Amino acid sequence: MDKVMSNKGIIALYVLPALLLILGVVYMPIVLTGYYGLMEWNGIGAMSFIGLDNYAVLLRDEQFWSSVYHSFLFALLSTACLLLYMGVALILSGRIRGASLYRKIYLLPMLLSSVAIAQLWLKIYHPTSGILNNLLTSLGVKETPDWLADPAIVLGALFVPILWQYAGFYILIYYAAFKNIPASLIEAARIDGASSLQIALRIKVPLIAEMFKVTIVLAVVGSLKYFDLIYVMTDGGPNGASEVMASYMYHKAFRSFDFGYGSAIGFFLLVICLFATWGIRRLTATKDNIQYS
Repeated sequence: MDKVMSNKGIIALYVLPALLLILGVVYMPIVLTGYYGLMEWNGIGAMSFIGLDNYAVLLRDEQFWSSVYHSFLFALLSTACLLLYMGVALILSGRIRGASLYRKIYLLPMLLSSVAIAQLWLKIYHPTSGILNNLLTSLGVKETPDWLADPAIVLGALFVPILWQYAGFYILIYYAAFKNIPASLIEAARIDGASSLQIALRIKVPLIAEMFKVTIVLAVVGSLKYFDLIYVMTDGGPNGASEVMASYMYHKAFRSFDFGYGSAIGFFLLVICLFATWGIRRLTATKDNIQYS
């Protein structure tokens, strides 16, 4: 085995299929997206090279920057909710009755597709027959909100199903991190007289700091790319009030048939995600990592 692994030709042969797959599925689309962003193209006819004109228009497009704001608002809310997910995982990792059942309940939304979740919440938010407005009516509310048609509340209404959909994913990550902490550390803290709150805040949470950094990146980048549930529930409406970068890119490319401009938006979205990831890693960087054995 050592002889085989020391042969660079054999190593290259093993790596080549995966490398070609990554190049074809990941990097080639990125290069083509950047290339198409330099073109004026309707997706069918001949392409016309226009240089950076699409990007110049992009910088002056108020609707695009509105979609950027909405995407970053979702990212900010998703990041804030990580603390809630961590708190739930912290409770579940303790000695509480029914923890296994609660974990299964929280994971249930992950088994559903985004389209199914969108259809479910469309029923909940329905202005006349939806369970939410019927509940408000039964409580004496005379004028119930039109959740998905009011520009002032539509973003909040959309974030609730997003929060519900991904709660189980982050709770499971934090739960696994908490359960991976050696029990000896917790027992030693209890022997020294530490309370449950002190153990949670001064031992458990610091020990999963690296995992928290990873989930921040996942939450931010995932929010910036979010598309499917918003597309099904509001299609970016009303009047662009729930438009995000991915939905705006889709509308320009597949509704307006401006594939060059849509590709420029897509490439710009990639750059934003890269900078967001780099910025988060820089802001959360620490000289020393807490380790335990």
